[in-house]
Amino acid sequence: MPPESAPSLDAAQEPPGPVATSDLVRAVLEANAQRELEQQESTREVLFADELLPGVGSEELSLREGLEKAGKATFVVLMIITALDQLQSAGLAVLAPNIRDAFHVSNGAVVAVSAASGGFLVLGALPMGYLADRFRRAPIIGWAALAFSALVAASGFAVNLFTFFCARFGVGISQSSTLPVAGSLLADTYPIGIRGRFTALSGIASGTLGALSPLLVGAIASLAGWRAAFWVLGAPVAVVALFAFRLPEPPRGQYEKADVLGEVIDDAKPAPISVEAAFARLMQIKTVKTSILALSATGFGLFSGPVLGNLFLQQHFHLDTFQRGLAGTIGGAGVLFVLPFVGRKYDALYRSDPSKALRLVGLTILPAAVLTPVQYFMPSAWMWIALQVPQTILLITAYTMFGPILLTILPYRLRGLGNALVAIYIFFVGALGGALMAGLLTSAFDTRVAVLALVIPSTIIGGLLMLRGSQYIRGDLSLVVAELREELDEHERQQGRPDEIPALQVSSLDYSYGPVQVLFDVNIEVGRGEVLALLGTNGAGKSTILRMMAGLGTPSRGVVRLNGRNITFVSPEQRARMGIQFLPGGKGVFPRMSVVENLTVGAFAYRKDRDDQQRRIEAVLELFPVLGARRSVPAGDLSGGQQQMVALARVLLHEPEVLLIDELSLGLAPLVVQELMAVIERLTSTGMTIVVVEQSLNVAAAISDRAVFLEKGQVRFDGPTRELMERDDLARAVFLGG
Repeated sequence: MPPESAPSLDAAQEPPGPVATSDLVRAVLEANAQRELEQQESTREVLFADELLPGVGSEELSLREGLEKAGKATFVVLMIITALDQLQSAGLAVLAPNIRDAFHVSNGAVVAVSAASGGFLVLGALPMGYLADRFRRAPIIGWAALAFSALVAASGFAVNLFTFFCARFGVGISQSSTLPVAGSLLADTYPIGIRGRFTALSGIASGTLGALSPLLVGAIASLAGWRAAFWVLGAPVAVVALFAFRLPEPPRGQYEKADVLGEVIDDAKPAPISVEAAFARLMQIKTVKTSILALSATGFGLFSGPVLGNLFLQQHFHLDTFQRGLAGTIGGAGVLFVLPFVGRKYDALYRSDPSKALRLVGLTILPAAVLTPVQYFMPSAWMWIALQVPQTILLITAYTMFGPILLTILPYRLRGLGNALVAIYIFFVGALGGALMAGLLTSAFDTRVAVLALVIPSTIIGGLLMLRGSQYIRGDLSLVVAELREELDEHERQQGRPDEIPALQVSSLDYSYGPVQVLFDVNIEVGRGEVLALLGTNGAGKSTILRMMAGLGTPSRGVVRLNGRNITFVSPEQRARMGIQFLPGGKGVFPRMSVVENLTVGAFAYRKDRDDQQRRIEAVLELFPVLGARRSVPAGDLSGGQQQMVALARVLLHEPEVLLIDELSLGLAPLVVQELMAVIERLTSTGMTIVVVEQSLNVAAAISDRAVFLEKGQVRFDGPTRELMERDDLARAVFLGG
C-alpha cells in the first residue's frame, strides 16, 4: 500500500486512546474505500469503437458474393445434412401416438423417450467439440452422418420401447456433430457479413423438410406403417455423408482476423486445449453465459412442445396420423416465408449495432408466453393450428438469429467446445429436463397442463435473460478484438525478433475468484535462463499468478505463453509435459514415506524405464547431500527445511524448463535458506528459467535477476531487483506488509 493511503508509522505507535483509535479506524476505512474504487476502475470493460468490432460497420456483402469466397460445397453439404436431421426429428413427433400404441405404453413414457432423444445429443457434444477444435472437421462430420443414417433406420426395427430408446440414444449421439463441428466449420469458411443469411437459408432448407416431414411421414405411416417412415428417412443421409469427407479445412478465425487485423495469421502448431479450461473461460464471457441459460430455459417447452401438441390433437380433436402431419406442415410453412427477411434483417442489425440484434432475439421469444395459453383453449383444431403458426415463426426466428451471434462472440480457438457447451445446456437442461417434466406432468394431469406449466415460465425466463445478455455483447466483442491484436503483436515479434521471445509470458491477465477480481491486466515476461522474483504485500496476487502459469486456473482475460506458444487453455498435466513444473507453498511431502519413497512417487511417470527413473532420483539427491544421507528416513521426521528440500527435489525430478516456486524461504532457518539459494544458483547455471514468490527482499535480491512488485493485483514495479531495494515505498511494503 502506498504510504499516502496508509496511517503513518508514528501515528500507529501513539498510545492507545480515543483520538488514536478513531484515526486508525478512519484510515482503514479510507484505505478500503480507495481499494474498492481502484478495483472498480480496473474492472471497467474495455470497449472499442463499433467500427473496430468484428463485422460491425462493414460494407454490405451479398449472399452470392459471400458464398463464392470459399465455394458453395461446404454450405450445401452441411445444409442438406442439417435439413435431413430436421426431417426425421419433426417426423418423430407425428409418430408418437403410433409408437405409444405399438409398444403399449403411456403418454408420459413416449413423451419422455421421444423428446429426450434430443437430450442424448449432449453425450456426444463434448467429444465432438473437443475433436472440432483439434482436428480436421470434415471427416468428423462424414462419420457422424453415416452413423446417424444407420441409427435412424434402426429405430424402425425396434421391438419394444427399450430397443427404441437405444436406437434414439444412438441417433442423439450421432446428431451431436451439428452444432460443435458443422457450426465451427461454417464460421471459418464464410464471411461474418452473411452469417445471418446463410443461417436463415439453412433454416429454410430445414424448415422446408421440417414442414413437409409431418405430411410425408404421415403419408408413409398411413401406407406402409410407422416403421417404414424411419427406414425411408435414414437412407438419404448416408449418400450426402460421402461428400462430407472431401470438404476443405479453412484457417481458423480467418474472417475475424481479416476484419480486425487486416490480415490472416495462422498458428501452425496450436497447443492442445483442455476442456475444463475452455469451459471455464467460456462461462466468463457474459453474453455466452446469459444466452445459454436463456436457451436452456426456452428448451423446456421447445423440445417437448411438438410431441405434447400431437398428443393434444389426437386426444382432444381426434386427428389421425395424416391429419396431424398436415397440421404440422401448416404450422412450419409460415417460417419459410419469414426466414429470408430474418437473415437480411439480422445482418443489417449486426452491422449497425450488435446489441440490437441480440435484443431482437429476446423480443421474439417472449410472445410465446401469451400465445400458448390462448392456443390450448381454442375450441377447434384449425384454430389451434392457426395460433401455432406465429409461435413457430417467432421461436425459429430467435434460434436462427442467435446462431451467428454465438459464432462471432466465441473465441475462434474454442468454437467447437463453445458450441458443445451450448448444446449441453440446451439439450441436457432444456430438452432432457423438459422431457422428464413433461412426462411426469402428462402422466399426473394431461397434456394441456404439461404445456402450460412448461412453456409459459420457460419462455418468460428465456426472453428476459436474452434481453439481459444484449447489454454485454459490445464488451465481449471488444475482448475478441483485444485478443486478436495481442496475437498479431506477438506474431510480429516472433517474426521480427525471434531471439527476444521470452520463455514464459503472461499478457493482459485478469482473474477472479468468483465475483472477486484479484488480478488486473497483469503483464509479465520471463527470459530464458532468468530468475524472476514476485514480491508484494499479502493478497497481492503473487501465488495466483503462479497458478495461472501452471494451468491451475483459467484467466477471464489474457494469454499465457510458453516460448511464444499460446498455452492459455492447456491442462496442468500437459504443461508439465511441456516443461513447466510448479512447487506450491505449504507442506509438500508424504510424511510416513521415506525420502526415497517420496522421490519414487514423484518419478512415477518414468516407471516404464527403471534406469531413467533411478538416474533422476540419484541426480536430485546429489543436489541435496543432506537428503542423500537420510534417504531411508521418513519425511515427517525431517526438519521443515529438509522437507522443503524433498518437495523441491521431487519437482526437479522432471528436469523442468521452467520452475515455479511459491514461498521458497517462508518459515525456514537462515542456514537452510542459504542451502536452497545455493541449489537455485546451480539450477540457474544450467539455463533453467525460475519464477519464485518470495517474502524476503534480501533472499530475492540474492537469487533473482529481476523483480516484479505486485499490489492489489496490479504490477507496480518491473525491473532489476537492486532498483526495487532502492525504492523505499515498495521495499517497506515487502517488509511491513503495508
